[in-house]
Amino acid sequence: MQNDVYDYTSGSAVQKNTVLQKTYRLLGLSFIPAAAGAFISSQMGFSLYAMMGGRWMSFIVLLVFFYGMVFMIEKNRYSNTGVALLMVFTFGMGVLISPTLQYALNLSNGAQIVGIAAAMTAAVFFTMSAMARRSGMNMSSLGRFLTVGAVILMIAVVANLFLQIPALSLTISAGFVLFSSLMIMFQVRQVIDGGEDSHISAALTIFISLYNIFSSLLHILMSLTGSDE
Repeated sequence: MQNDVYDYTSGSAVQKNTVLQKTYRLLGLSFIPAAAGAFISSQMGFSLYAMMGGRWMSFIVLLVFFYGMVFMIEKNRYSNTGVALLMVFTFGMGVLISPTLQYALNLSNGAQIVGIAAAMTAAVFFTMSAMARRSGMNMSSLGRFLTVGAVILMIAVVANLFLQIPALSLTISAGFVLFSSLMIMFQVRQVIDGGEDSHISAALTIFISLYNIFSSLLHILMSLTGSDE
């Protein structure tokens, strides 16, 4: 383990509460570079799909960036390097969601759609965080369920790259909303129970979950209520 001021491994109730507080603070901070990435990307007109020339290359680059950064952050989960890497990661994720946001905002009711998606995401976060504090659910069972769910969702995502079925795409988005909501509750409960002692790792997991919820809700709302008129 690296020597770091953020080491809370002795497991007392006070330290667990400190980890949770630092998780929430770091999570809030992580949205600043994410917003900056989305703004800068929109100003530059950046699009990964256009740059890579197709969905397959874009998907591969996305996977390399995503899992590469997650690996590096987890490797430095007890050091300030991990915080810096998390900021780079959230900036990159902001860049990646920018084209979707720009498309949504160009719709006649786009600002309303983005606002609703953001409000619903915030509501899910606060609800699942509150439920985690009071939940008597078996976290071991939930962890196994989430593992299976992650595999199923990834298979569905890859399959729809071939099939391009709108109904399947909406189903996948709904699946991500459910999966990511449960992941927030699971991660918060892990910190409370002492199963997660790194606020960097916890903030990373919750950020990814919130990102997936927001982008999935945005996709669903655009499909159901988006208007070009």
